[in-house]
Amino acid sequence: MSDYLFLVPIFPLIGFLTNGLLLGRLPRPVVSFVGCSTVFLSFALSVMLFFELKAMPAGLRVIEQVLFTWVPSGDFHVNVALLLDPLSAVMILVVTGVGFLIHVYSVGYMHHDPCPGRYFTYLNLFTFAMLTLVLADNFMLMFVGWEGVGLCSYLLIGFWFEKKSASDAGKKAFIVNRIGDFGFLLGMFIIFWSVGSLDFLVVAEKAPLVFAAGGALITTTCLLLFVGAIGKSAQIPLYVWLPDAMEGPTPVSALIHAATMVTAGVYMIARTNALFIMAPDALLVVAVIGVVTALYAATIGLAQNDIKRVLAYSTVSQLGYMFLACGVAAFTAGIFHLMTHAFFKALLFLGAGSVIHAMSDEQDMRHMGGLKKYLPVTFITMLIATLAIAGIPGLSGFFSKDEILWKAFSSQFGHPLFWVLGFITAGLTAFYMFRLVFMTFYGKERMDSETRAHIHESPKSMTVPLVILAVFSVIGGLVGMPHIFGVTNYFEHWLEPVMAQGQQAPASHALAAGGGDTGAEWGLMLASVALVLVSIYFAYVVYNKRTELATSLRERFSALHKVLLNKYYIDEFYGAVVVRPVVYFSLFMWKVFDVVVIDGFLNGLASRYEEVSDFVRTGQTGRVRTYATVFVFGVVVIVAYLALD
Repeated sequence: MSDYLFLVPIFPLIGFLTNGLLLGRLPRPVVSFVGCSTVFLSFALSVMLFFELKAMPAGLRVIEQVLFTWVPSGDFHVNVALLLDPLSAVMILVVTGVGFLIHVYSVGYMHHDPCPGRYFTYLNLFTFAMLTLVLADNFMLMFVGWEGVGLCSYLLIGFWFEKKSASDAGKKAFIVNRIGDFGFLLGMFIIFWSVGSLDFLVVAEKAPLVFAAGGALITTTCLLLFVGAIGKSAQIPLYVWLPDAMEGPTPVSALIHAATMVTAGVYMIARTNALFIMAPDALLVVAVIGVVTALYAATIGLAQNDIKRVLAYSTVSQLGYMFLACGVAAFTAGIFHLMTHAFFKALLFLGAGSVIHAMSDEQDMRHMGGLKKYLPVTFITMLIATLAIAGIPGLSGFFSKDEILWKAFSSQFGHPLFWVLGFITAGLTAFYMFRLVFMTFYGKERMDSETRAHIHESPKSMTVPLVILAVFSVIGGLVGMPHIFGVTNYFEHWLEPVMAQGQQAPASHALAAGGGDTGAEWGLMLASVALVLVSIYFAYVVYNKRTELATSLRERFSALHKVLLNKYYIDEFYGAVVVRPVVYFSLFMWKVFDVVVIDGFLNGLASRYEEVSDFVRTGQTGRVRTYATVFVFGVVVIVAYLALD
């Protein structure tokens, strides 16, 4: 079966080529079937490859498939080759499994869109690019997938390009990611210059021999790679593109936020854990950026009224948790949260899409309310996802989030302050997510009568994926239950061979292993659960039981509310400090330097030549007698010159 590894990314590529080359010629059902079936085939093959990998001895779970030599140039040798190990196996299952459900959901959601062929063409290309990224066995092939998901995000965010806001959002995502990609490229160059190879396994093996642990070179390399991750995974300061990505169709938002693009940065850092573990200063930067982003985005989510924008800032915040885990060298915990987050965040976005579908494209929660009786399946599944992301015990988000908080406290690279900030973020997350639930599904109906008359539950093609994702949002965390529960952490055991370079020693400030350590972990876990329950109750009181409190609090803290509602005015700040100066400088270079200086010089030179040509042209009379006279005069001058010489 391993000989067919290349088919995992190839199936979506076939779907892309089929729908793309026959764009506008295939009926809608065929387009949908091709788009969905190709991703399903990738998922089925991924499941079979997973079990084949699982049957191997733990230390030998590596499958490499070299397809062909790509760049043979002296010492620079790169193959188009695929690498399947426990880490990439998890990723392809997430990408193809969640991606398939999103494709199926899209059949119903995009039923009335006039361009289904273009939509599924882009969606299949997106899946192919992400699978290329996670299966690549070297940095260069990863970068192809890295740029591919960037291109597809531009195409899909701006899918409804006739809307200026959508086309602007697509361009914003593309440009911001180019900033991060420049750092990633520089990091790749340093790795090749130092190691002599871009293959992940070779780099992991040789890195301890060529880099000095904690040295300036390895720290610089990791920080440059992290710049690329900041762009792709929307962390401070390059997070601004992700909230605007909601301008695309809602299934696209689910795909970007849950299964593909934004997870690329987290995956890349986990894949290069052998490098980051040698750069403690870089790990500190990753942890600080991650936890600050998590808290910062959570505060913004408190005041947003657009249902998709709340979820967008939730994604930025949850990605911060993942980077916090990687920053304290708990790479397995970061990937575990990536997986569980894919389940409940895809469910949240698709549930939001079901609400928007029922509300005739209304996205403002202030115009909703009382929808649970109209949309029972959507309500129940979104409630499950909200409980999961809030960290209610027993659901998937609880296990992965609390694992990160514990590692942030107890890891050698952790610090109690990281736990405190992550703890506060958990409380804010529970509050703003249940604010969304209460404003959308509870209370009085605030929509107009025409919208109310058309509210209906979504079709089976949309609700079945919701139910499946709800199941995984409940049980998805059981594979990573922490040791404190007296069970084997299967997820940690599965990734152990890949993360062996990233294993950390006990923290100097943590209690010694044993009963005391267990007591601390239980205490921190119970504190987190208590805060979440208090936050949920507070959201219930403010947004369901005594809704006048919401207005009272908003008026009392109007200045703070305005700042949060306007997202700390960061977009305006970037516009004033970065965008407008670049635009003005570009206009200056165009209208002054280009038009006046360059064009002026060349046009002036052309005018002088034109004047000279006009003068010389007067000698071209067309009369033979004149030409003969000039000829004789010339001969006389030459003869006279030769005679005098």
